[in-house]
Amino acid sequence: MFMAVAVTAIAQYWLRRSRRRKASAVLEVQTGKADRISVLIVEDDAPTRQRIADGLSDASAFDVSQAGTLAETHRLLAAGYPNVLLTDLQLPDGHGMDLIREVRQRSQATEIMVISILGDEESVISAILLGANGYLLKDALLADIADTVRDLMRGHSPISASIARFIVKRTQGAKDPAARSDLNTAKLTAREIDILWGIAKGFSYSDIADYLGISRQTVPGYIKNIYRKLEVNTRGEAVFEAVQQGLIKL
Repeated sequence: MFMAVAVTAIAQYWLRRSRRRKASAVLEVQTGKADRISVLIVEDDAPTRQRIADGLSDASAFDVSQAGTLAETHRLLAAGYPNVLLTDLQLPDGHGMDLIREVRQRSQATEIMVISILGDEESVISAILLGANGYLLKDALLADIADTVRDLMRGHSPISASIARFIVKRTQGAKDPAARSDLNTAKLTAREIDILWGIAKGFSYSDIADYLGISRQTVPGYIKNIYRKLEVNTRGEAVFEAVQQGLIKL
């Protein structure tokens, strides 16, 4: 039931955002402001990274940069944020979710698309909640990557067929999503909400404990209670449920 409600809300949210971005992109083209598209590819597998770059080899249309680690990515971002970020999730020195969160917080204009082997619902939902505009599985690549990037810039939200199917199936199976919209139905305490916010921001248990002035050993107990009250089993589900109830904002 939870995941059905989650993907229903995501589908509606994604559609509204796509329409707004599409209208903005059309206006940009009509006013002659469209230019070369800057693209940053973040992928630790060199052959895969090069295949993506080769698909964007039209120098008149794309300005492509590449990075294989988060450290390399941060060095490139120090010079400015690209029009489009194409990122894997599993990186050798961190997680792509952290990069998505960072880029979205600092650049609302950057279009973000995940390219990953991870197609589970938690990964997809978490990426979208953090600000991803599209999500492609690596087995869906890469013959039309240039058109996909252009679609992103036009305001579309490209997703792999298998992901679209589970969103549709879950949406069709949802029952009365409005029934879950009451605020704080789980009756979380103020301290539990503070800890949930720390989880959403990707802080470690030690970071959360230091920030709140509590013992690190008590944090897992709080998180266990949060999961029980929200009736979830993972961080991604807990964060999404908290956002849905208006308990926290990302």
